[in-house]
Order: sequence, then C-alpha cells, then structure tokens
Amino acid sequence: MSYRRCTASLILSSSKHFSVKNIPCAQASGKKAFTLVELLISIIILSFLMTALYKSYASLNASNSIYKNKSDDIKSIELKRKTIYLDLSLAIPKSLIYLDRDTKKDIISFQTINSVHKRFNPYITYIVKDSILYRLESLTKIKIFPFNSDFNGNVDNLGEVDEFKIYKSKSKSDESYLVNIVFKNNAKILLKVKVLSQKD
Repeated sequence: MSYRRCTASLILSSSKHFSVKNIPCAQASGKKAFTLVELLISIIILSFLMTALYKSYASLNASNSIYKNKSDDIKSIELKRKTIYLDLSLAIPKSLIYLDRDTKKDIISFQTINSVHKRFNPYITYIVKDSILYRLESLTKIKIFPFNSDFNGNVDNLGEVDEFKIYKSKSKSDESYLVNIVFKNNAKILLKVKVLSQKD
C-alpha cells in the first residue's frame, strides 16, 4: 500500500495549547497497488489462458486445413470426371482406338468436340506413364506409341493411378464406354458414357 508524504504544522495558541494541522500523515491515498505475489499469480493465470487459447487456435487451424484439403480433392475429382465425360460423350463417333492395353492400364486416343485448351476438334490421348495418368490434347492424330519427342500439344497431369480401364460396349446400335479409374489416394471414378451422335 502507498502513503502520502504528509507535513504537519504546530501552532501555539494563546491558551498555550498546541494544535496540529494536517495530522493524518499516514492516511491511505485511496489507490492500492499490486504486491509482488499478486503480480506473479496474475502472470501465471494469464500464461495458462494464453496456452489454452493457442491450443484452441492451432486445433481450429488444423481442422480448417483438413476440410480445405478434402474440399480440394473432391473438386479436383469432379473436374477430372467432368473432363473425361465431356471428352468421350462429345467424341467423334467411331474415332476411339486403343494404342495399348493390359490388365490394369489402357492407352486410348480419339477425336472429340470438347477442348480444355481451346482447340477445334482436338485429338485426345489418355496414357499412364510411371503410374501417372496424362491427358494429351493436340490438333494432330497420334498413331504411334511411344510418342515422338516433338509432340506438339498440351499435357495435363490427372494424378497417380493404380488402374485406368476403358471398356467398350459390345452393342452395335450405340457407342458407349465404361470408364474405371482408381487413384492412389483411393479416390475412384466410374462412368458409363454414351457417345452422342450428330443426330442426338
């Protein structure tokens, strides 16, 4: 506690009695300060509160990051699904050919009306190389595999896959395909696509 410095003046009265003015020298000023112990306790409590708030903030950030990553994954898968669907559904009828086939991975090429890179009726090739699925778009038809180094077009990376299979319908009345893609992150795309003829 703090005290005011006080002064007292002694006055000798005519009656030979002493009188004192401004006597309450040790009177409190009305303002109380914290002691060292109280200050330390306050700092400790504040430290606990800051630690709790930091953990809560870190947990919230981690949660937001998980939701964002999941959202981005879904968006990416939907974009791939849409691209593949449009490529095949808008393909020029009877233009799809298999450049190579095995038990888990196919290489296909065809011409389509759909273009990601603003080309007119481009040729599309889907190929898996080193476990990565690529989409190639060019104005020239690809007839050979492996491809020449002077390939002129765009290459889109669709991600790592364990399986990429295109099954052609045996029906002669309509041209349709079953697309089965299994990605390394366990995401899957399973599509049944009918090629739209000019009459449709």
